[in-house]
Amino acid sequence: MIPRVRRRFWLLYPLWILICAGLFFALRNSEDPSRRHDRILSDDAAVRAVAVLRKMDRARYGAYEAVHVAYAGRGEGGGGGRWVVLCDRVPHTGLRDAVVVELDARDGVLLAIRKPVR
Repeated sequence: MIPRVRRRFWLLYPLWILICAGLFFALRNSEDPSRRHDRILSDDAAVRAVAVLRKMDRARYGAYEAVHVAYAGRGEGGGGGRWVVLCDRVPHTGLRDAVVVELDARDGVLLAIRKPVR
């Protein structure tokens, strides 16, 4: 017969759950320390790039969407940090009709619109 196991620390489990729940509610509106404070987020850069294209020419760029977003730091082909957003028409054209929108990483200001380099 298997002997019965004593559970001496049974109170720790509910206590740990209460501590985690308390921390969850206490920290729910605080800043995420893993996010950079000196630049906009990549999702925001994608939305701004598509908005810039549609503002320029709604008829031509109305069916475009952001396909890929990459951060290019200082010295990577530009003077400062910037977001490089690849936008393509829907349905995707395999870069035939794609454009690259470069935005300033700090505030999302348009830097350049160009064709992708192969």
